Amino acid sequence: MGTHPPQPEMPGADPKASRRDFSHTWRALRHRNFRLFFGGQSISLIGTWMTRIATAWLVYRLTGSALLLGVVSFAGQIPTFLLAPFAGVLVDRLNRRTVLIWTQSLAMVQSLALAGLTLSHLITIHEILVLSAFQGMINAFDMPGRQAFMVQMVEERNDLSNAIAINSSMVNLARLVGPSLAGIVIAATSEGWCFLIDGVSYIAVIASLVMMHVQVADVKRAAASMTEQLREGWSYVSAFIPVRSILLLFALVSLMGMPYAVLMPVFAEKVLHGGAHTLGFLMGAAGVGALVSALSLVARKSVRGLLKMLPISAGLFGVGLFLFGLSSVTWLSMALLVVVGFGMMQGLTASNTIIQTLVHEDMRGRVMSYYTAAFVGMAPFGSLLAGGLAHWIGAPRTVMLTGSCCIVGAALFTSRMKMIRAQMRPVYIELGIVPSEEIERVEEQAGN
Repeated sequence: MGTHPPQPEMPGADPKASRRDFSHTWRALRHRNFRLFFGGQSISLIGTWMTRIATAWLVYRLTGSALLLGVVSFAGQIPTFLLAPFAGVLVDRLNRRTVLIWTQSLAMVQSLALAGLTLSHLITIHEILVLSAFQGMINAFDMPGRQAFMVQMVEERNDLSNAIAINSSMVNLARLVGPSLAGIVIAATSEGWCFLIDGVSYIAVIASLVMMHVQVADVKRAAASMTEQLREGWSYVSAFIPVRSILLLFALVSLMGMPYAVLMPVFAEKVLHGGAHTLGFLMGAAGVGALVSALSLVARKSVRGLLKMLPISAGLFGVGLFLFGLSSVTWLSMALLVVVGFGMMQGLTASNTIIQTLVHEDMRGRVMSYYTAAFVGMAPFGSLLAGGLAHWIGAPRTVMLTGSCCIVGAALFTSRMKMIRAQMRPVYIELGIVPSEEIERVEEQAGN
């Protein structure tokens, strides 16, 4: 349990209480390792978002094809889907910090290669496909490793949900700054400078990882084979109804909803009649909504109440996409993308927090690899679907259709909420999140 002083029950009592609340809101930053991670990632993630926007714009500039936008996104994400379960087993076996140092170093090499080819005017769609696939292989190990390593950076379990929310805030602040900066850089120079900035920015996060002092138990030499550990991970995920239901909901959201970003160059040029700066503004608007969502979660004091946010966020995400497909006005499209970004991040962060709270430590790497496969791994199929549908029925109708599917998924999840809560209660009681006396009182009232 944490060592924080008890928080006052009544809000607005005095300035000292306000300072305590603020301290509570950012409590995960009192851990040195997490502060280092926060600083390094804050710099690196801006470069990462610049590369995402620059890659999409480069592909569309070279080919003018919505379908190839989907193909490149597929190439960059399908390795994550295929490799993530195996990566999860390795993350549970290896030193997680070492894994992250390697993945960040390889990602730096990938960005610098993109920069060199683009600035020398040698880049073609073939090189983009190969380097995107290489980045997807890196992400297969980086994402479960990063999620599992969070527990080692934040020693107190009570601070974990706050760390996840702060991390999401950091990602979305970068998402707000990065696309807008990329639009300016592309308009002034070329996509290659975005890739170069990204490559250099990895130095910050690598340095932060090297500087950490992490207390790690000796790496276990697993008696079970990788196949057996894969089977154990799959059995755990598929049998535990809360984790399974959450992953299924956001696998659907990832398949149908997340690939909207692939089509943003089409909306920027064909629907809104703009250029690279318009693309940056659209992605930045989604980043504003996501940042607001993440900050709202930072202020939470407990994981309790997050479950109900999952269908609400998925439904909000779907409604925002549907209305975005109807818009042909830039300011309205940006406003709707704020809603889309809010719903997307609220669901992703809440689901991450719930799963990280529920999962057993010896299964963490494997479970987070399925989390990666559900959210990132389904996106390549969604990217192909979105690209193909946009080629056939147009980008606006595509996001209207995919948004409707997210709304249906939210309704189905809502119908299973009672069963999910029943499975979560024993874990929350064991962790002290929900006092057993409160559960008994609720059950007695229900019985009466």
